Amino acid sequence: MGIGSSFAPRSDQIFTIRVCLAPRQNLPRIILKGIFQGVKVVRGPDWDWGNQDGGEGKVGKVVDIRGWDTESGRSVASVTWSNGTTNVYRMGHKGKVDLKYVSDGQGGFYYKEHLPRLGEHAELQRQESADGHSFQQGDKVKCLLEMEILRQMQEGHGGWNPKMAEYICRIGTIHRITDRGDVRVQYSNNIRWTFHPGALTKVLGHAGKVLKVYADGDLRVAFGGQTWTFNPACLTGQTVEVDANLMTAENPNESGSTVISVLEKLLSQSTEQDNPSRLVIEAAHGSANKVRELVQKYPDKVDIKNQGKTALQVAAHQGHMEVVKALLQANSSIEVKDEDGDTALHYTAFGNQADITRLLLSKGANVNLLNNSMCTALHISVNKGFTDVVRVLTEHSADVNLQDSYGDTPLHDAIAKDFRNIIEILVLVPNIDFTQQNHRGFNLLHHAALKGNKL
Repeated sequence: MGIGSSFAPRSDQIFTIRVCLAPRQNLPRIILKGIFQGVKVVRGPDWDWGNQDGGEGKVGKVVDIRGWDTESGRSVASVTWSNGTTNVYRMGHKGKVDLKYVSDGQGGFYYKEHLPRLGEHAELQRQESADGHSFQQGDKVKCLLEMEILRQMQEGHGGWNPKMAEYICRIGTIHRITDRGDVRVQYSNNIRWTFHPGALTKVLGHAGKVLKVYADGDLRVAFGGQTWTFNPACLTGQTVEVDANLMTAENPNESGSTVISVLEKLLSQSTEQDNPSRLVIEAAHGSANKVRELVQKYPDKVDIKNQGKTALQVAAHQGHMEVVKALLQANSSIEVKDEDGDTALHYTAFGNQADITRLLLSKGANVNLLNNSMCTALHISVNKGFTDVVRVLTEHSADVNLQDSYGDTPLHDAIAKDFRNIIEILVLVPNIDFTQQNHRGFNLLHHAALKGNKL
């Protein structure tokens, strides 16, 4: 991209409104100097780490600059000292600076005019630099700004009325665009307000259907023929009927009662009393006698799936011991996976079923089998805080050093969620590796220090 071209907006923080920037043409380009990879450093003003560096005045070399987990970005430096030790030090994290350079390094270039101004809201700067907006009559819009920011922005753009605060986060319809480019918005009670265009955000206003609720709370929503992932704060509820989904690995917080409700719906739609797919429904209900009858009548259908789940998986999740025993006696496969790569053992972890976990392991279940997210049953039970299941899995030699798709071991997860009882179980496993790093570069000791835990 050439210097004269416009480029991506500036984001001062994750999830904040981006600030549009003017083209760089004719702006002076300034060398960025400071502490970067390869720079030699000594202890700085906030040093609080004893003689990790080998003593006062000892020199180290910056290995890399990184963020402190998810709390702050590019805020710590990894340094190797002359005595051979390597550690991570604060370079802005929580306002602390542990290092200072011996001689500065260069880290690229910047444009002074594009930097945020201290003490001024990014939203205001965004409007001063924005060239235009694509609003049209009839568009659905919302004001998502804080009241004080909106009040400042309204100066010279229709003015401020305290009652406008009542319409923040309410959906309105654009009535017209004024000659000055401001936006006249009409609300459902026929009240109209004039807004600075930068104070408004377009909203779709279409009804969608929630397909999944992810572990972090995000929603997978279908609009027409496409699906999108949203933060729930971006959506408003509608009174429409939504089909439930069976528990999946992407939704580990789904309760067992939801599984039952879905299967009850399937049961009411069934037209054939002894259809093989009914096996999954009966297994979910805990109907051991009916399960025995069905597997005897359809012995080759014992692993049939209904909505992607086998009878053994559902029974394992629900804790129906007699059903699980009947299915195992009928040679149901312990290792069959659902669409997310979860086996019956994973399902016992989701459902907090320690006794069935023990039974499946005694029947040869692979304690270290990974699902599509690279999670073992131990990862899942740790994340859910199910101490009894964790204990059973570790007693059966679950590998505590296996890493999921984020590079986290089960102990990383236990520390992150401050599950003290589970931490105590995991740290006592003989072969645990405390030096194992996740994809963010943190080993278990770093992670414990970050969260204030003592291992």
